[in-house]
Amino acid sequence: MKNQVLAALTILLSLSVSFAQQPKKPNAAEIHESIKKLNFLGSVLYLAAHPDDENTNMISYMANHVKARTAYLSLTRGDGGQNLIGPEIRELLGVIRTEELLAARRTDGGEQFFTRANDFGYSKHPDETLSIWNKDEVLSDVVLAIRKFQPDVIINRFDHRSPGTTHGHHTSSAMLSVEAFDLTNNASKYPEQLYSTSTWQPKRMFFNTSYWFYGSQEKFDAADKSNLLAIDTGVYFPSSGLSNTEISSLSRSQHKSQGFGNTGTRGSSMEYIELIKGDMPTDKSNIFEGIDTTWNRVKGGEPIGTLLAEVEQEYDFKNPSASIPKLVKAYTMIQKLDETHWKTLKTEDLKSVIAACAGLYLEAAATHNWATANEDVDLNIEVINRSGEPITLQSIVNPNTVSISKNIKLENNIKYNFDEHYKVNSNTKITTPYWLTEQGSLGMYYVEDKSLIGQPETPRSQNITFNLSIENITIPFTKPIVYKTNDPVKGEVYKPFDIVPVVASQLSEPVLIFENEIPKQVAVIVTAGKDNVEGSVSLNTPTDWTISPKSLPISIAHRGETKTVFFTVTPPKTQSEVKITSSVTVKGTSYKKSIIEIDYDHIPFQTVVMPQPSKFVRLDIIKKGQNIGYIQGAGDVVPESLRQIGYNVAIINPEAITPSNLTHFDAIVVGIRAYNTVDDLAYKQQTLFDYIKGGGNLIVQYNTSRGLKVDTLAPYKLELSRDRVTDEEAKVTFLDPTNELLNVPNKITQKDFEGWTQERGLYFPNVWGDEFTPVLGMHDKNESEKSGSLLVAKYGKGHYIYTGLSFFREFPAGVSGAYRLFANMLSIGKENINTESKLVD
Repeated sequence: MKNQVLAALTILLSLSVSFAQQPKKPNAAEIHESIKKLNFLGSVLYLAAHPDDENTNMISYMANHVKARTAYLSLTRGDGGQNLIGPEIRELLGVIRTEELLAARRTDGGEQFFTRANDFGYSKHPDETLSIWNKDEVLSDVVLAIRKFQPDVIINRFDHRSPGTTHGHHTSSAMLSVEAFDLTNNASKYPEQLYSTSTWQPKRMFFNTSYWFYGSQEKFDAADKSNLLAIDTGVYFPSSGLSNTEISSLSRSQHKSQGFGNTGTRGSSMEYIELIKGDMPTDKSNIFEGIDTTWNRVKGGEPIGTLLAEVEQEYDFKNPSASIPKLVKAYTMIQKLDETHWKTLKTEDLKSVIAACAGLYLEAAATHNWATANEDVDLNIEVINRSGEPITLQSIVNPNTVSISKNIKLENNIKYNFDEHYKVNSNTKITTPYWLTEQGSLGMYYVEDKSLIGQPETPRSQNITFNLSIENITIPFTKPIVYKTNDPVKGEVYKPFDIVPVVASQLSEPVLIFENEIPKQVAVIVTAGKDNVEGSVSLNTPTDWTISPKSLPISIAHRGETKTVFFTVTPPKTQSEVKITSSVTVKGTSYKKSIIEIDYDHIPFQTVVMPQPSKFVRLDIIKKGQNIGYIQGAGDVVPESLRQIGYNVAIINPEAITPSNLTHFDAIVVGIRAYNTVDDLAYKQQTLFDYIKGGGNLIVQYNTSRGLKVDTLAPYKLELSRDRVTDEEAKVTFLDPTNELLNVPNKITQKDFEGWTQERGLYFPNVWGDEFTPVLGMHDKNESEKSGSLLVAKYGKGHYIYTGLSFFREFPAGVSGAYRLFANMLSIGKENINTESKLVD
């Protein structure tokens, strides 16, 4: 996989097996860097609001150059962002962005944590943010993260003193961090946490400032920097042949769903941090000044530090296994310590280094990537010692804590394979993101098991422990069970081993639009989690809707196999919106959750098990025109949504944008951020303008002003801004009530703007030519009205429409008014089609 190739270039990677990733096989230089880190007992916590907010320059520098234990605390999982690589939004996007952060940390050497805060979308002020988040719960999560991680230094990405100047989530993250700094050592604050952790006081806190926060490079250059530490993060690592900034770019590039691919740089790269709390180091080149980062900070730790220093000094790059005797001795010394925090951390680090020095390969691979509770699982075990160090495999322990004696002496470079099996416990929970198992609120995820708060993923329950005797000391090595297969293109491919329900189901469409009273066939896809599933499938029947038959039998022979059954759904005569769920009953037990798979090369394969109701909408809508051309942008579901209401939608590749091809379409729609992401559109604008001039309609959805691929967005003057309306319930004013877009063929009323989700729109134009007519006005609280959300201009015989309204969010949510308004946009100028307008109360 690409990510493994890139990650192998970094100088300090986690030596443990990452879920669903090929096992790490560190080279001699990487092992040596890990040994260096064993003797550094200092921690840095970087803190911000979202995935991709973190400064990977700083994280990589602290982890790889300073050798500090370094972590990023992201308050949210980025659920409210856009997805440039696929159709997933909201919760599923949050899963992707969580995994992208973990991929980034595997690359830059950091760790990753979260709070329960839900990224509900853009927020203009921390007052709004903290009113939607549960401030006390998020604050408690920040305090918990600090108490568990025990950072000596905290670095905030954002300035707590600047509310209203940037994303409200950003400022809120810094404000909560500053507040938490003074609470973490107070036992009366969140005392329930102290059953599993202890109070802690960080030494100092910084704000990672830059010229951006000063408004310009010139202002920053002229600013007083007496309270700043300057850090050159552009250091070069000869052991890997990479500069820190190159590693940082590889890390940053893991945020693919956000389009943050980054080109590596070389040479000096200055970062500045401003002291916010604590004492300023006298030596401004040492962020840890005054903090004991040696083993002396642990009672009885001094001889461990002395021994590990010898290991580092005597390390043989040609024979790393020569270090094993002293590493094992250090391991036994650490086990005798009373202190728990560093004892636990360094024990795991030492075990990873010992395994790497011995070239140990320990793997338990299941024959399937799924199993259900109470099911028999077959495993293939592989164990190999690729060193001259005498090692004995004493036993293995399966997930049911059953120890299986082996007593096998592992000869140098001799592979040992054996088969084992076990039965999954009947009470084993399904594998799914723990923050999605229960319904949360707009601003918060609900986590029933409080011990999981802060963790990036649900801990794997199906693990194998290998008890090895090394230097006559028994050391346990625990590995998650995996599944692997050979792909003819990718080669060896790993997937996690997941526990799933006996059966799962979902409707084939997340939203189904009924534009009239005609019944539709509705497909339900049923997936078996095990072999030989027999049961019945049904749908809930809401008032005024008719579903037949009541239930249908289902029989599936093999795990992972899917079958589709069909129900006939008849909508009511009047406009209506309902949630429909599917259910499969097997042996008297009803299963109501879906299995969703997320498969991208840069992150591990993800299985999400969660309720996934569909929305059925009986929509009062009229359309003019039928054939729509769609130019795809950055991953939206607008084409599928338009097909739902009866349009023929054809995807147009940029090279197919020719005058003759465009004549077949009643309207052309440009996908979200297409002008930011599709290079070829730079050469196609005039063709599109000519299409309008000849009588066509062109609808351009939102783009950002930064990174446009075209010089001219529209046939007239049009400039984008960062204006947006984040309140999805913000009042909408009809600036031009008689405009065709508000009247034909559907009469648009205020009711059509009810039920919108996450926001009204974003990146509205704020400058346009007189040829444009602004149609709608709207604004967030305490702001002036924004009139650039929907602009229309006549050009030749056709029309150009620019809209920043977030149709890409409203369509998947089944918002009726969004469909009706978009139909009007597609229909503009189609007077030759004889269709009457309808009024909606």
